[in-house]
Amino acid sequence: MIKLWLLFDPLYYRLTRLTYIGHSRLGKYSNRSNNIFRVRLTRFKGSELRLSDGTVIKKNDLMIKIHLHNVRLLRELEDVKSDIRKAFVTVQIVKESMPGVGTYLLSHKRNSEIKGIIGITTLSKGVKRLGFESKEIKNPVYKWLKKITFYPIYVLSLTQPWIKQCIKQPDPKYIVMSKEQLYSTYIYKPIETALQKEKSKIIDRSSS
Repeated sequence: MIKLWLLFDPLYYRLTRLTYIGHSRLGKYSNRSNNIFRVRLTRFKGSELRLSDGTVIKKNDLMIKIHLHNVRLLRELEDVKSDIRKAFVTVQIVKESMPGVGTYLLSHKRNSEIKGIIGITTLSKGVKRLGFESKEIKNPVYKWLKKITFYPIYVLSLTQPWIKQCIKQPDPKYIVMSKEQLYSTYIYKPIETALQKEKSKIIDRSSS
């Protein structure tokens, strides 16, 4: 099944007008980028979303749509035998790729117009620790269509895809992060931490 998805992926990439971004880690399945995300510029078409930092995302606001490179992710997880461990590894891979997303948005020619980043996933439980907020998809038809399209990946991601697990696929949700939250968490804060470490090293050298 993964091999079939691998053959289909280049066509999916072209049809969805995705862009490869950044470099964050080397994986077993490498393509044009080692960032787990592929992205595209889009206009939000859902109901109004209000985020905890005060950002309001309205219909037709400009966003960066993020897509997990599912084939790569499945290859990274194929030797992981526990669903809990798979969830942990997935969070780590996503976390390591986020600075690349931030840099992409920061350097985008339409940066000033873009409100933030948005994706859709059925695995929304661990997104809060990454800085995302999960929001319900209110359009029932769109929600149903997304659930169908995510089903093959959901089944492939299960360590032991029993019938009971297969029919209990979680509902897809939006995961959203404002531009300011993205910069603060994955660009400004790491730079500040690195500067503080360097300052500490300089103080240690001068005092020794």
